[in-house]
Order: sequence, then C-alpha cells, then structure tokens
Amino acid sequence: MTKRDDAIARKGRIVALVIAGAMMFWIGGQFLRSELDMPLRFAFLIDFIAIAAFIWALVVAAQIWRARRDDEG
Repeated sequence: MTKRDDAIARKGRIVALVIAGAMMFWIGGQFLRSELDMPLRFAFLIDFIAIAAFIWALVVAAQIWRARRDDEG
C-alpha cells in the first residue's frame, strides 16, 4: 500500500467512527433527554448535532469515493 492508500483507509475508518459515534450520541441523547424531562428544544439540538455529523461524514465519504475513482483511471 502506498501512503495515499493509507490516508484513504484512515479517512474511511474515521468516517465509520463518526457515523457510529453520531448514532450512539443521538440514541443516548434522546434517552437522557426523556429520562431527565428536559425541554423539547434539547431534542432538536441533539438532532441537529447528529445531522451535522452525518453531513460531514457524507462529504468525506464523497471525497474518498472521488479519490479512489481518480486512482483507477
């Protein structure tokens, strides 16, 4: 593997961790919010944070896809 392949693989692992972490944060945050009887606005805040993480992961995944596509051709 070249350094470029290692960097792409590392980005892929980070994307996977961000997706998994965002999902765990979202589930845990919704659970805690309901258990602590926090206002509904905190649910939206948790949702927006998770959505931001998913959008970031989507953008980086697209960069990975383009980098791999450029390496093939």
